[in-house]
Amino acid sequence: MDFTPSVEIERLRGRIRDFVAAEILPLESDPANYDAHENIRLDRLEPVRAKVKAAGLWAPQMPVERGGLGLDQVGMAVCYEEMARSIFGPVAFNCAAPDDGNMFILNKVAGEDQKQRWLQPIVDGKVRSSFVMTEPAPGAGSDPGLMRTTAERKGDRWIVSGRKWFITGAEVAQHFILVARTSNDPRKGLSAFLFDRDQPGWEIVRRIPIMGPEEHGGHCELLFDGMEIPDEHRLMAVGDGLKLTQIRLGTARLTHCMRWLGMARRALEICQPYVRERDSFGIKLADRESVQNQLGEAAMAIEVGRLLTMRAAWKLASGDFARKEVSMAKIQVAEVLQTCVDTAIQLMGAKGYSKDTPLEWMYRYARQARLVDGASEVHKMVLARFLMAEERDFWSWS
Repeated sequence: MDFTPSVEIERLRGRIRDFVAAEILPLESDPANYDAHENIRLDRLEPVRAKVKAAGLWAPQMPVERGGLGLDQVGMAVCYEEMARSIFGPVAFNCAAPDDGNMFILNKVAGEDQKQRWLQPIVDGKVRSSFVMTEPAPGAGSDPGLMRTTAERKGDRWIVSGRKWFITGAEVAQHFILVARTSNDPRKGLSAFLFDRDQPGWEIVRRIPIMGPEEHGGHCELLFDGMEIPDEHRLMAVGDGLKLTQIRLGTARLTHCMRWLGMARRALEICQPYVRERDSFGIKLADRESVQNQLGEAAMAIEVGRLLTMRAAWKLASGDFARKEVSMAKIQVAEVLQTCVDTAIQLMGAKGYSKDTPLEWMYRYARQARLVDGASEVHKMVLARFLMAEERDFWSWS
């Protein structure tokens, strides 16, 4: 388990670091670059994306033949962390959720015709996408087995009825991946489908207000009222919907961790000049033991998160589902992000709480980390089940 990046990955990381510093970080300081939901305005994003493409840094997680750089999960871990030093970084490189996870699963399981129709426009940055699974209670949340939205087969078409909510990016998405119930089989009762924004039979009921800031397209509630989907737009076999979600969510959860680590590091970077320079009762903040304890604990927590994330990435890249490792990383890094941003704000005092730095933006954004893609409590349940089943082998090195 040597996690030292290859020479090629390290060079790529350096190029990403320099690009973020020169082209993306400066955008954060101008309020005119933000949209109404506190993300980068789309008209300001497109010129940055053009520069990313020109620099040969576009969509590094996608195959070379599709216009990407062909990185596996280990390479992604190194590069995503570097991109996410800017709050606008991931979307600039076409590595932000939910497009990132949708591209991954389409590239993994879609047929060639489906890839050309549904995947390639997302890779090219021509359209945005959304993953449609979560439902209002008592429907599916962390437990897909509670799925209530149905897809009923009528000849060569599927008729979809039901309601979904907190669907990230739905307001700007053109391509959607939908998971719906096609039978009552406990393991094979769900199936996955592709649909286009312009198809009739569905609507966005509302964009759900959240603490924010928000991804482009927000988090929406959707209603399906007899939408028809041709069988040729089904993903994988009938009954493979649960399998598809497991394949997608493993890497998608871990890419959240990769990006959050970059943000956590940036939070400490923002506060360090202040604590070095700020005098308090005759001594620099950086020379106070209490401040050193806070910074040291935060730095160590980031490194623990990086190691857990890289181990999970290494297992995913080798073909393992890495469910245990992904859950550990998700729990740790979600906590790390909130702790590091909170620490930075505390050390900077009123300045940290103000909008003079991105820290208050990060603080509100960080709170979702313990909820999205499975609450921390759910991932702890996963670990407990592995522990009870594996006993001493839970800590195997293999």
